[in-house]
Formats: sequence, structure tokens, C-alpha cells
Amino acid sequence: QVQLAESGGGLVQAGDSLALSCEVSGRTFRDLAMGWFRQAPGKEREFVAAINWSGGISYYLDSVKGRFTISRNNTMNTVYLQMSRLNPEDTAVYYCAARDYQALTTSHSYAYWGQGTQVTVSS
Repeated sequence: QVQLAESGGGLVQAGDSLALSCEVSGRTFRDLAMGWFRQAPGKEREFVAAINWSGGISYYLDSVKGRFTISRNNTMNTVYLQMSRLNPEDTAVYYCAARDYQALTTSHSYAYWGQGTQVTVSS
């Protein structure tokens, strides 16, 4: 059974940085493409970033390009989301997700999900 456990959320001020982590167990991590999604109150879940198995290919939501960086450590079975220059519009529950094969940007493509971690950015 694949399990994903996010950590690192919290309350920060606009302009601050925050790093999220997601540790994966139950599958060979390097077989998985990983993604980060977020859901703000009253809104649909949206794609944030994705990375392929090697870390050599990544994708980003336009509004986070240049501010967020997705990375992974296949030895530690962990994917990261480094977020900088946060603004109140980034406030959401952030979810880690995994799928076999290639990294994709659509939530329905991901079979495995974490419980989510809250990120709140105050103005």
C-alpha cells in the first residue's frame, strides 16, 4: 500500500518562504512521478508542480514559476516543494500525489494522495 505523508505547512507572512516535504512508502520511489496540488476554500483542487522519476523534468503552474521549486531525493523517498515570495493567494491545503510513469499536471491522473498540509499566508 502506497502511503504519502506531507509535512512542513504552517502560517507565514507575505514574502516569506516555506518548504514542504512528502515522504513516500510502500512502493519503489524511483518508479513514481510526483506532484503537488493545492486546494483553497471554495475552489477546486489545482495543479502546482510535478516532477518525473529522475528529477530531470518538472512542470509548474504559471503563477508559481520562479517562486516554487519541486525536487526529489530518491534515496530518502521524499519529494519537496520549496516555496518563496509567498502571497495570500497561495493559501491552501497542499497535497502530495504520486503516479506511475510520467509526470502529469492533471489531478485525476494521480492514483496516490497524501492527507494534505495547510499553508496559510497572511498579508
